[in-house]
Amino acid sequence: MWCTSCALAVEGTLKRLPGVVEASVHYPTATVWVKGTPKAIQLAALAPSIRRIGYRLTALEGVQDAHARLEKESRYLVLRLIVGAVFGMWTMLASLLIYAGALPTTQLESVMAWISGAFALPVVFYAGLPFYRAGWRTLQAKRPGMDVLVSLGVAGAMLVSVGLLWRGSVEVYFDTAVMLIVLLLVGRLVETLCRQRGLKAFEGLALPSMRVSVWQRDQRITLPAEEVALHAQIEVAPGERIALDGTLETSGWMDTATLTGESVPRFMNPGQRVYAGCRYAAGINARPIRVTVTATVGQRRVDKLCEQMRRAQAKKGELHKLADRFAAWLSPTALLLALLTLPAAMLVGLGWEEAAVRALSVLVVACPCAVGLAVPLASLAGSGQAMQQGVALRDPAALETLANVRAIAFDKTGTLTSGQHRVLHACLRRHTDADVFKRQLFAAVRNSEHPLANALMGWGKGCANQPDYTFRQVIEYPGAGQCIVFADGKQWWLGSADWVIQQLEKRPEQQGLTLPDSAQDPAYRFASHVVVADSRGWLATFYLADQPVADAQATIQQLQMLGYGLAMISGDRQGPVSWLGQQVGLPKQACYAQRSPEAKARLLGALPSPTLYVGDGINDTLCLAAAGAGIAPMQASDAAREGASAQLLTPGVGGVVLLLAIARRTRRVMMQNLAFSAIYNTLALGLVVAMAIPPLVAVLAMAASSLSVTLNAARLAWAETDEFSDSPAPASNAPRYRPPNGGQQHPSA
Repeated sequence: MWCTSCALAVEGTLKRLPGVVEASVHYPTATVWVKGTPKAIQLAALAPSIRRIGYRLTALEGVQDAHARLEKESRYLVLRLIVGAVFGMWTMLASLLIYAGALPTTQLESVMAWISGAFALPVVFYAGLPFYRAGWRTLQAKRPGMDVLVSLGVAGAMLVSVGLLWRGSVEVYFDTAVMLIVLLLVGRLVETLCRQRGLKAFEGLALPSMRVSVWQRDQRITLPAEEVALHAQIEVAPGERIALDGTLETSGWMDTATLTGESVPRFMNPGQRVYAGCRYAAGINARPIRVTVTATVGQRRVDKLCEQMRRAQAKKGELHKLADRFAAWLSPTALLLALLTLPAAMLVGLGWEEAAVRALSVLVVACPCAVGLAVPLASLAGSGQAMQQGVALRDPAALETLANVRAIAFDKTGTLTSGQHRVLHACLRRHTDADVFKRQLFAAVRNSEHPLANALMGWGKGCANQPDYTFRQVIEYPGAGQCIVFADGKQWWLGSADWVIQQLEKRPEQQGLTLPDSAQDPAYRFASHVVVADSRGWLATFYLADQPVADAQATIQQLQMLGYGLAMISGDRQGPVSWLGQQVGLPKQACYAQRSPEAKARLLGALPSPTLYVGDGINDTLCLAAAGAGIAPMQASDAAREGASAQLLTPGVGGVVLLLAIARRTRRVMMQNLAFSAIYNTLALGLVVAMAIPPLVAVLAMAASSLSVTLNAARLAWAETDEFSDSPAPASNAPRYRPPNGGQQHPSA
């Protein structure tokens, strides 16, 4: 496609096809989104109709192919621009000598005028060819746009100039045709470079082709990553990048910075998921790790994320649709106005030459290039900037919704919490040696697979370097606890209070056992309890809680300062929910506990609209769909990622603040571009009809408007991180948040 008019022509053609309900063409990324019956939206059914109007429709291209296509377009534009500039320079020079009266005789002026026209011919017939081709295509599609106006403007300038020369006049307008083509080529080149920069976001997700070591029948062979089958075992050497998603067969340190932005490698155990793009960060002398492939090339997490983003790019927001509607009627209106200007000017007493020039100025100044570029370039720049800041937008149209968000609801577990428990408090039996007990506890839980084992190890790790303990037997009761027999015959029971009491009651001397008052601390009722007992009875009680993510408190504080209404909606118990709310700075009345997925969605619907929901689990998918926009944290489930408009690529929830700031700034740029281009085209048309404006001035004004819109959108792509972190708050007329039903239990929830 050559311009936004081409996009509207393709879109209009697709919408007229039987079975197609909706079609949306996104010019900056050259993608089309089609909705309709399964048979009607097949590529084989759509491509022929697009081919008839001169375009080619193919399956969604890869990121590298898109980049190569834009590189080719850039070279194509540069070549035509060079021809236009070299030959146009002499046309402009000849015209300037005539306008300035620098030539001594009229005969010399006449010769110079013919020279001006001769140098204009390569510009008009070679450099301007893409405009005529696109104009003809859009006429075929019954969607005449900017290229029709440009073609008529160039043709009009040449015909008027030849007619004037034939009559002996030297006041020719070859320079107008040349300037129109050259300036529009400059604008197209800048626009193409901006589109290339917008693709950098997708390019960062695309992984290069790699060769992988694969184990087959106890033999190691090397294959391209594209040929590795599902469930194959691949080997990754220290320092190498993982080429395919999979599960670890051996433990090791993983650098996940490429995918998550974490600067510190993480130690991952067998069975944990690893993703393509992560790097095995072990030392050179370390053993290679093995990974069982769970997703092949094309199905990897990065592949799906990139494809989802590019597919979603074609969907248009309300501002984009408004700009397209404005551009769609502007071109026919300008054509009609130009046709009426010629007879109207002659009726008021102007000569045919001046009337023709006035009509020519109307054609030139009305080109709706700026209107067509106003929103899509800003949207592309905004989504690219979001990716650079660690947020992948699956639906760029959501930027408009995010810019107007009034209330934000967070899930608790996995969203505001890290999933890593920590010991908040420990009660020990009197006269127990704490250091000895820590060493025993560390040794006892070191090999446990229970999620709380790491927290207990963390509590006892201060004494972990002391002499180790050996065990005669360790029996794991999944979901309940452990029975541990030390080498010296000493026995421990470690697990939930009910299970420990149940185990001890099996011993005759412990019948009717209850936990003493010293084993319970009312201040920590909200926390998870782990009880340790020995043959004498109760030994220790631990209170553990899932910890908030590192940036949760700072994020909540920033959002409160910006004036958003905040709530936390969780299916967890009231105690942990209230405690977490206190830790991150949410008031008690804004924390809702024990809510089913359906109740979460109903409660979300009671918040001020439009709403934003941030959640990671399958139970959050209903809320993600019900909210105006949804965000999935980095470790979200596949179902949550599919339902969200955006996904965080870095740990924590700090990306929410950045995304909202980017959305507000993007919408502001959209509104600026749209308002400026609409005002310009409306006023310019009125001025050229009412008064004599030279066509060359009209060309400069039209080119300046398009260039200003493009550069204004480019400000988003080139903005620095701190420019977004200090973005202004939402509109002051957004009402402050008030919890539904005064924060009390909602009857329907």
